Amino acid sequence: MNLLTQGSKINAVLLTENTKKLSIDNHSKVYSVYKIKLDLLRYNDQNDRIATWISQFKSENPNEKLEAKEKDEYNSIIQDFIINSNPDAIKKTQNNIELIGQQEAGVVLSDGRIIDGNRRFTCLRNIQEKTGKTQYFEAVVLNHDIKNNEKQIKLLELMIQHGIDKPVDYNPIDRLVGIYNDIVDKGLLTIKEYSDSVNQSESDIQREVEKAKLMVEYLDFINAPKQFHLARTMNLNDPLKELTTILKQCKDINRKEDLKNVVFANFLMQPHGDMTRYIRKIKKIASNDKFLDDYLAEQLETTEKVCDILEEHDIVTDKIINNKIRTDDVLREAFAHSTEKWVSKADGDATRNRPAQQAEKAFEILDTIDTNIFKKLSDEQKDDVRNKLDKIQEILDSIRGDLDVY
Repeated sequence: MNLLTQGSKINAVLLTENTKKLSIDNHSKVYSVYKIKLDLLRYNDQNDRIATWISQFKSENPNEKLEAKEKDEYNSIIQDFIINSNPDAIKKTQNNIELIGQQEAGVVLSDGRIIDGNRRFTCLRNIQEKTGKTQYFEAVVLNHDIKNNEKQIKLLELMIQHGIDKPVDYNPIDRLVGIYNDIVDKGLLTIKEYSDSVNQSESDIQREVEKAKLMVEYLDFINAPKQFHLARTMNLNDPLKELTTILKQCKDINRKEDLKNVVFANFLMQPHGDMTRYIRKIKKIASNDKFLDDYLAEQLETTEKVCDILEEHDIVTDKIINNKIRTDDVLREAFAHSTEKWVSKADGDATRNRPAQQAEKAFEILDTIDTNIFKKLSDEQKDDVRNKLDKIQEILDSIRGDLDVY
């Protein structure tokens, strides 16, 4: 059903006096807002907010196609994803709508697919079921369809959900999945297009792309290809960030591959409750050339045993991980003991390595500079940057001179 033609004829889509301004294809326009009966609408299963939940459904129901289900069943399934992804936010939004009504209009396509407002739609569905009173979802209706306007719709969705001063309030792994799907897998958007839409620098998005690729590599490593929900339940966003930094600093290709496999095996076995802190310990060892090779040799022996277990399972699921893999306390302890031993050695060497660590920290800070912003600076601001870089160069020359003396 086309909401703007057929929906209006049966009084299920009603024009309001409200409007909403949207920017599509860099063209801003004020659109009319309509009140739409809930049974004419359907969730957007391509929304990044529920990306890992969709992957979990596909993993657990390999013979079912979510998009092929009847609208009521389809909506009920995705409603559960929306609620489970952030139950506190649902409760807060629903209480607000019950008190003062829907305050911000959503955006839907003419076929009823919701592009912005899945959470508000969920709350209205809950209220309708709770009270028995017909509810209406207020939204702009765009005369587009997802098949022929996929890129345009994705850019609009990103712009709305990641607009200026609007926080991203869903799991970072879901966002990583969206970045991987849109930029790497489908090639729907370029890094520049994505960064422009979410008001972030290209370098920031590039780092997220690298992290997303590592996430996919990890899932392949554990025989769970594209089961993105596993990365969510393992809370891998921050550990992946740490691993990205470790690999970036490692210049030797063979070492880098060994490091990656060792960390992947540690991700899987989870020898420590706080894996972010644990990976930082590995990061400390990795920055010390004196100990890294011996540490890797020791860790790779345990990693090979993990790989032997993985070979017993064609597809690894969360049940296999929790009930058959992580139950091996001997392997988990071997990883933990080895890491603690070598990080202690690295700490003992810390005083002598302090200058190198400080240099590393300086490198990390300088590496975060987004050079794209230079084109937006005034001549005075550019001169200020040049002067500071000159001072940095003077310090570097002095340090190199002292190194040669001693």
